[in-house]
Amino acid sequence: MASEIVINSNNREIRVALLENNLLAELFIEHKANRGIVGNVYLGKVIRVLPGMQVAFVNIGLEKAGFLYVGDIDTIDLLGIEHEDNEEHPQDLNDDEVEDDQEKPFRQANLGVPIQDILKEGQELMVQVAKNPMGTKGPRLTSYITLPGRHIVYMPTMRQISVSRRIEDEEEKERLKNLIAEVGRPGEGYIVRTAGEGRIKEDFISDVEFLHRLWENIKDKSERVAAPYLLYEDLNLIVRSIRDLFNQDVRGLVIDSKPDYQKCLEFCSAYMPHLIEKIELYDDKIPIFDHYGIEMEISRAIGRKIWLKSGGYISIDQTEALMAIDVNTGKFVGHSDPEETILKTNLEAVKEIVYQLRLRNIGGIIIVDFIDMAKESSKETVWSALTQALKSDRYRTRILKISEIGLVEMTRKRVRESISQTLCDPCSYCEGKGYIKSPTTTCYEIFRNIQRTAGENLDKKKVTVQVHSTVYDLILEEENGFLDEMGAQFNLQIAIEINPKLHQENYTVNFE
Repeated sequence: MASEIVINSNNREIRVALLENNLLAELFIEHKANRGIVGNVYLGKVIRVLPGMQVAFVNIGLEKAGFLYVGDIDTIDLLGIEHEDNEEHPQDLNDDEVEDDQEKPFRQANLGVPIQDILKEGQELMVQVAKNPMGTKGPRLTSYITLPGRHIVYMPTMRQISVSRRIEDEEEKERLKNLIAEVGRPGEGYIVRTAGEGRIKEDFISDVEFLHRLWENIKDKSERVAAPYLLYEDLNLIVRSIRDLFNQDVRGLVIDSKPDYQKCLEFCSAYMPHLIEKIELYDDKIPIFDHYGIEMEISRAIGRKIWLKSGGYISIDQTEALMAIDVNTGKFVGHSDPEETILKTNLEAVKEIVYQLRLRNIGGIIIVDFIDMAKESSKETVWSALTQALKSDRYRTRILKISEIGLVEMTRKRVRESISQTLCDPCSYCEGKGYIKSPTTTCYEIFRNIQRTAGENLDKKKVTVQVHSTVYDLILEEENGFLDEMGAQFNLQIAIEINPKLHQENYTVNFE
């Protein structure tokens, strides 16, 4: 499918859009004042080991300590424990996100050694950031270092040669494995990325030599500095986009910053000269994301409800533990067969759901509530369509069969924050709940508070209540009679006042 990379860059932020068939497929945002740290390599110091959770907290010089699971620790390097190479790993690798490459082999390499036998407080070790800090969590760390190049990912502490699962031809896989075995170092790990398909030996030699030099520099620096220390900072978003997104399907890259355009040319001249002619400077007066219709899609990507062409819609709701996606027929009523109407809506929703997962970068546990289907054949059709559509996703997904009540449980690899987490803050008024108590509810809470407190303060003759203006209007217009009755019952003079500083849910009750 025809793709294009569109980059909007200024002194404050970098935004990279991947367009597929002229539609926004993925969006990456990097605020220059708050750059992501995935891929950075640090010399860290262990500050706490928790045997009960099999995790250690490591100071890498940031505000929040990173956390290191026992399965992400290289026991070969730290304890000298050997582990067997496993030929099953390559089928589970996804080179288009380096973190996907590392998780499964890393977690199987530990051989059950408890973390308290591997790490001690105060110990220094080299770690790499696998996931950015999210919410209250610090960055997730690993001691397995991965250094991505254009055609390969170099893993100096691993002992396997693998090929991206996106390269499906078995003969090509075998050719690439043999080729890397020739140009790589014995006893070290390499993954051939999707961009390496069809490449010749010389294409890999330059990659390997550069990555080997980079690793030697990192190791040398780690021996000369004290923890915590940043040993290697990953490339910025623009250069990473060229390195990771520019495959054979991408027809070009358009960028609106002249200085960054020059940097792109310099990088490509040094590492990918064949791409230079595909890089274009955008100099129109209309903002680049407006020109390509991307701004409108970004606004749509943070909305809760997405309408389908048929008149149905899906709604997306974030909870603390998972993402819930609900499919509804909406305005679509079909013609005669209800099962056909439901099936058509669900199939249309499948395409939109997969599109939204990629666009919004939704990760973690995802529950999809399809419209309930009576026929098993309809369920199988929808499940097959969802499985097929997810093959275009660069991130690893796992999906279970549709349940009897029409639910699909799935997981999607989560590395960075979603678009809504990047672009939005929780509502300061509702505190992220998405709803607040109605004026009526608050009004009746106030009445109960007065009744409860009046019984305990029989000597008080006056009560002053301060409320939000919406609650004040409700009491004045609809509940004034009840207020008089309550005043007579407790022999109280009740005064209601507006306090514009109060939240709609809050109020004060003062007896005198």
